[in-house]
Amino acid sequence: HWVNPARTLSPGQSARFSVRIRYRQPLQDATLFVRDEGAYILFDQPQRGITPGQFAAWYDGDELVGSGVISE
Repeated sequence: HWVNPARTLSPGQSARFSVRIRYRQPLQDATLFVRDEGAYILFDQPQRGITPGQFAAWYDGDELVGSGVISE
């Protein structure tokens, strides 16, 4: 889900964002990759306890850019 449609990435594109997977979790640096079958997040540092059904939210500074449900 892209909050601002102008910021949407197309399949094959990637971008750096700050990402949070839990409420109030400090933002973590990561790269978001968009593919035909979905989006993938590669964190700079390993994350613990990521569970399918949780949401990931990605930010550019203080701006929420998008979010999605973690499937695996």
